[in-house]
Amino acid sequence: MSGKRSQGGPQRGRTASRVAAVQALFQSEQAGIGAETVIDEFVRHRLGALPGMGGFEDGRVPEAEVPLFAAIVRAAVGQQETIDRMLSEALPAEWPLGRLDPVLRALLRAAGGELARADGPPAKVVINEYLNVAHGFFEGDEPRMANGILDRLARLLRAGEFGG
Repeated sequence: MSGKRSQGGPQRGRTASRVAAVQALFQSEQAGIGAETVIDEFVRHRLGALPGMGGFEDGRVPEAEVPLFAAIVRAAVGQQETIDRMLSEALPAEWPLGRLDPVLRALLRAAGGELARADGPPAKVVINEYLNVAHGFFEGDEPRMANGILDRLARLLRAGEFGG
């Protein structure tokens, strides 16, 4: 995401929470650490602005809402096996989940975790939010790929919202 600090209010905080969740899931996978460890590390070292600083320096996510961030990470990790199976089914056969860029994989898992929560926001809101996050991380075809995969995932996890 950009290094600018905005005055975006609650929506900005929710988006920042999703950015932080993607970063935490990436870190969890790369370092082989569990959800609670990575949540604790992020809360202590990556979320919130440093006093007297603008916010995004050193990989910080200043506006993230800790409860939403933690809920996304816990849901993604807690249901990772199911989410990964669904993602694998949504991907073309020549693109196994392990072949995806690890940041894109973390983004899809975060979105999958959020879509799997019955008390979460509407599926279309979740997809839109993660597409905005994807555009912050990628400049190529990844956001378009994420859109197609998340649409399929949402139709599986939230069929009722799509008239199914």
